[in-house]
Amino acid sequence: MSDDNLSRRPPPWFARPDARAWRCDPAPVKVRSFHASLPGYAPTPLVELPSLASEFGVGRIFVKDESCRLGLPAFKMLGASWAVHRTLAERAADRGDDGRTTLVTATDGNHGRAVARVARRLALDAHVFVPQGVHPRAVAAIVAEQAKVTEVPGPYDEAVRLAAATAAAPDAVLIQDTAWPGYERIPAWIVEGYSTLCAEIDEQLAAAGAVEGPDLVSIPVGVGSLAQAVVTHYRGRPSGQAPALLSVEPEAAPCVLESLALGAPVTVGTRETSMAGLNCGTPSSIAWPHLRRGLDAAVAVADTASARAALDLAAAGVSSGPCGAAALAGLRTALTGPGAEGRRTALGLGPASVVVLLSTEGAAANPHSATEH
Repeated sequence: MSDDNLSRRPPPWFARPDARAWRCDPAPVKVRSFHASLPGYAPTPLVELPSLASEFGVGRIFVKDESCRLGLPAFKMLGASWAVHRTLAERAADRGDDGRTTLVTATDGNHGRAVARVARRLALDAHVFVPQGVHPRAVAAIVAEQAKVTEVPGPYDEAVRLAAATAAAPDAVLIQDTAWPGYERIPAWIVEGYSTLCAEIDEQLAAAGAVEGPDLVSIPVGVGSLAQAVVTHYRGRPSGQAPALLSVEPEAAPCVLESLALGAPVTVGTRETSMAGLNCGTPSSIAWPHLRRGLDAAVAVADTASARAALDLAAAGVSSGPCGAAALAGLRTALTGPGAEGRRTALGLGPASVVVLLSTEGAAANPHSATEH
């Protein structure tokens, strides 16, 4: 089938009309003060993009630029630092650990590097399992954090399985950003860590005159942990504006979209994608209830759409990798092409709407091009 015919087909899409009415418990407020105590902490920029607002027929568009977060080119340090802090405190209290714990994780790139950086800062060992498809420079960046790296000849879910088995040793602990039955406490702390990003957005929008907050937030999604944090933030408030929340996944790995369409969490087969950090086949078990009830819509995007979005953001002065640019690619996919008016209505967007795009990584986080594999 030609690219022309593909462009005339509606995109993979799911919408839930009652999501903005759902409410949940908020995240703990102490997370932000913990992050503020870390060396090098500063809120990441919220950049306004007037040309994109004009293109999409909305009032204002902002992008949350996570290309430099606590010294790394992605947002993942927020979750990793808080989860390791909570984990080590609990182990010390319960077991009297001497502190020589090995932090173990699986990663598509950014989370593993964040865990390795936290381990290095705390003089701990780290062991990171990396699935097929992660760019060699992203793997090298994890090695540069002095972590042991095991490359897995299989998908992300297999890397997670091997990491969990390795972390069963008494001197190791799994710091994983996805959950499954029986392993949920540490992933929940990781999700809590991401709440700082949302708190910053509130303050930055208010300073920019958008005091009522966003009308739409577009969120890149892998297993759904960041999306869970965003849902918790905006659905955990008893009053005030409840924005529409849009999840964006690669067409090669739409596990959340497929789960939403079926009404139950499912595992999907994944293919290679430039959006390596989103190449996940199974939603996190703790994220799923929030995603099922709190997301207004889900869309899947092609690698070409993400590449175009990264170029658009670069032209506006925002460094964004394929995963971070997915937020813009998802917005464009939702608001253009066949059926666009219905999708715009489902998202509640009008000419005065305020949109926030979460650019979760910089271009240096997971370098990738169509000619590199």
